[in-house]
Amino acid sequence: MPDKKIFNSDNAPKPKGPYSQAVIHNGLLYISGQGPVDHKTGAVVRGTIEEETEVTLNNIKAIVEDAGASMKDVLKITCYLADMDNFERFNNVYKEYFKEEPPARTAIQAGRLPLDIQVEIDAIVALPSSPV
Repeated sequence: MPDKKIFNSDNAPKPKGPYSQAVIHNGLLYISGQGPVDHKTGAVVRGTIEEETEVTLNNIKAIVEDAGASMKDVLKITCYLADMDNFERFNNVYKEYFKEEPPARTAIQAGRLPLDIQVEIDAIVALPSSPV
């Protein structure tokens, strides 16, 4: 993979394990699972499913935009929820980030998410220009 590039945004949480925040390859940005973590302090933001979803999607958005793309360029999202009973409430926040031509998406209930968060989201994004 000669053109694989690790990408990090200072406006999103740093990885808490042996993985990259994002990777760019062949014009695509692969964003690792993001959760409701304050990027300035590294602290988990505990709150309602709506609050945790908003923080999580803002972290995704920061990475997307710092890589030179927009949320309209997101191709695929995978959403992991701690409790599928929160799906409708999660979706009410999610749809505000993807008002037109939303990306393909998978949403599943995870047995337990890292740091006991309620939501984790990863994404694949088409970069509109050459990698940053």
